[in-house]
Amino acid sequence: MPPVSAHDLLRAWEVGEDQHPIDRALTLLSVACPELTWDELAALSVGQRDARLLTLRERIFGPRLNASAECPRCADRLEFAVAVADLREGMESDEGKEPQEDLATNGDLVLRFRLPNSRDLAAVLSCRDSAEARNLLALRCVLRATRDGAPADVDELPAEAIAELARRMAERDPQAEVLLDFRCPMCKHEWRAPFDIVAFFWTEMATQAKRLLREVHTLARAYGWREADILEMSARRRQIYLEMVT
Repeated sequence: MPPVSAHDLLRAWEVGEDQHPIDRALTLLSVACPELTWDELAALSVGQRDARLLTLRERIFGPRLNASAECPRCADRLEFAVAVADLREGMESDEGKEPQEDLATNGDLVLRFRLPNSRDLAAVLSCRDSAEARNLLALRCVLRATRDGAPADVDELPAEAIAELARRMAERDPQAEVLLDFRCPMCKHEWRAPFDIVAFFWTEMATQAKRLLREVHTLARAYGWREADILEMSARRRQIYLEMVT
């Protein structure tokens, strides 16, 4: 993964500000994986995508994340830190093609499926509830269904088969849903919550981008330098100039 320059960071933030989080994730990845096209990035499974985002986030901001969570019982705010390494559920694949495998469900139904990707997430955005979204994901990700060797209708998969498929997908792509365990120090309530790397990373990126723009503004006013020249400087050199100005 190539280093990310200040120019790259600002460009990704500027493009992503008006995008949906699904597209923001791909915009970030396009900086980290310039060798892949947009379609190739969108074809990565959700877990592969998030593994790459974790690596990119670690490269830019370091190996630890500082965050907070609200207790669902007493609304107390918990501050916590977690290592990026502890959020990794498996190795990120470098393959651009979509992995496929078979699932033999209870009975004689066999499903050939692939893992959900960013296109699939975009497709289920308009679903009214989780059941409808799960059914649509099954319809999109099941490539072939057979019963006793004969073709079966993917549109009419039984609910048990869809539930079993969802479990298998979660097992095969664990990075797609990372759960954190919490215990409230005030009321002792314990709960689990998903960690959204896209939302967390984007918040950090936006904060860093705005900080960079403030630094450019300060140094341009003080020295008359161009934005491009200021951004070419290392963070350490910019900081020294900022300290002299202020």
